[in-house]
Formats: sequence, structure tokens, C-alpha cells
Amino acid sequence: MIGTLLLALLLLLLLHLQLCICLEVIRAAEMVTQLAMEEEAAANAMAANSSRRMPRVIIIGVRKGGTRALLEMLNLHPDIEVARSEIHFFNLDENYERGFGWYLAQMPLSLPYQLTVEKTPGYFASPKAPARIYDMNSSIRLLLIVRDPAERLISDYTQVLYNRKERRKPFQSLEQLVLRKGKLNTNYKAIQRSLYDVHLTNWLRFFSLGQIHIVDGDVLIQDPFSEVEKVERFLKLRPRILRSNFYFNQTKGFYCLNTEGREKCLDESKGRPHPAVNRSILRKLCDYFSEHNERFYKMVGRTFSWCGNNSRV
Repeated sequence: MIGTLLLALLLLLLLHLQLCICLEVIRAAEMVTQLAMEEEAAANAMAANSSRRMPRVIIIGVRKGGTRALLEMLNLHPDIEVARSEIHFFNLDENYERGFGWYLAQMPLSLPYQLTVEKTPGYFASPKAPARIYDMNSSIRLLLIVRDPAERLISDYTQVLYNRKERRKPFQSLEQLVLRKGKLNTNYKAIQRSLYDVHLTNWLRFFSLGQIHIVDGDVLIQDPFSEVEKVERFLKLRPRILRSNFYFNQTKGFYCLNTEGREKCLDESKGRPHPAVNRSILRKLCDYFSEHNERFYKMVGRTFSWCGNNSRV
């Protein structure tokens, strides 16, 4: 009799335990469902508030100065959405004639608190871009990356050289393009693009220097975090990009990005070695750029260590 009672009690305890387990499973399932519903609601709310917005920040150049690297670095910030492609809206007539509706359609979806950032390095040397951007938004903030103008020229040439080789098209040596009868060919586009003072003068007709943040492209290669920190402050963003987001890739020879355990490096078109350049040509380039550099230093109120040696694009 006692044995039967004990067995009954044991069965009751087992049933109670199973009931408790079932209730916990149900509660856990309800919590998961509730969380999923809340996440879906939050996602729907974000989607409802997201739309395409005109950029409030534009990276205007310079070509081969590190604009893609800077864009990828800024994309780490949660308060920034970037346009992935170069739009070439303000510097190409055929795109500008499509109107601001077309331009807006090229922008990413963003939330009201986020800054949309577009970058087209062709804007800086474009005579028409400053006035057109001013007409869109006179209070816009602009990011300009500059680097050693002679090295920028060589990087410019290197990109064209690789592209022509890949397409099996004929190409000229840098010396053939830079020199004409022993003198510098100052009409060569790559030389013209390195005349920072000339182009900045055009921008300052429309924008104050306070609207233009100068990024040192040479420092961006060597210590990206310090330059990105300055950009965050200029854009009045919360400091969210960390030094740990950057790591030096020994194989590639430059810094890559690390976010949430995922690593990302720029594509193979970056970091390509420069062709050998005759020292006498480098001296001619540095001599030619020196006066323009000095004027640029005075315009921006700072100096740069230019006409050094740098072997990367």
C-alpha cells in the first residue's frame, strides 16, 4: 500500500516536472516570437522612415588621392550611408541634364538622422562642379583628399597604364606624356589635375574654406584612424569608428578594415606598384609643382610633406 502511494507520488512529481518544463518551453517560444515581432516591427518602422536623400556630404577629390578608401572607412559609421558608385553628376553635362530627380535616384536609402555621402573625384578639377553643387545645397560639407602632387600624377598614369594593358590597347610611357621636346607638357591632364591651388580657387568662389575639410592622403595611408577621427569631428558625428577597425595587411602593404569580425581590403586595383620614373623627370615635376604647392599651403593655412618617395598607388 505504501509502495503504491510512493509510486503515485513519484508519478505526480514527474508529471509536475514535465508540466513545468512544457510551460518553460512555451514561455521561451513566446519570448522568441515576441522578440521576432518586435524586430520585425522595428525593421518595418525603419523601412517606413527610410528614403533616398540628397547628399549632405560630398567627397570631391582628388583623383588617385584615396577617395575610395575614405568612403569605405566612413561607411563603418552607423550614422552614414554611402553611394557606392561614382555618380559624375556635377562634372558630366550628359548626367547633369538628366536632372536632380535622376541624381536622387542614385542615392542609397537612409534614415532621417543619417548623412548620405557621395564621392566623385572628378568633381575637384571640374570647372562646372562647384557652381552646380552650390545651386543644389549652398551649405553642403565637402571632403577633399590631397597627396603629393607628383605621386598623384604617377598614380593617375599607372591606373590608365594598367587599364590599357588589360584591354590590350597601345600605351605611351610616362616620359613620353610628360615631356615635349625636353620640356614639361603642362597640358597633360594628369599634370593639370595636380594643380590643387588652381582648382581650389574655383571652389572658394562658392564655398567658404570652413565648408571644405582637407584630408591628408599620405597620412591616410600610414595612419588612417587619425585622419578619419578628424573627419568625424568635421561632420559633427558621434565618435564611432575605432582604431581597432584598422589593421595593417602585410601582404597587400596597406591598412584594411575590420568590423564585427569581418575583414575587408580594397580591391586589387589599389596598391599597384608604380613604374620606374627617371629622377630628372621627378625633379622637373617637383620644381613645376612647388610654386602651386606654396600657393595651396597659403590658401588652406597648412603645409604638407610633398615630393617624397612613395611606391604605392
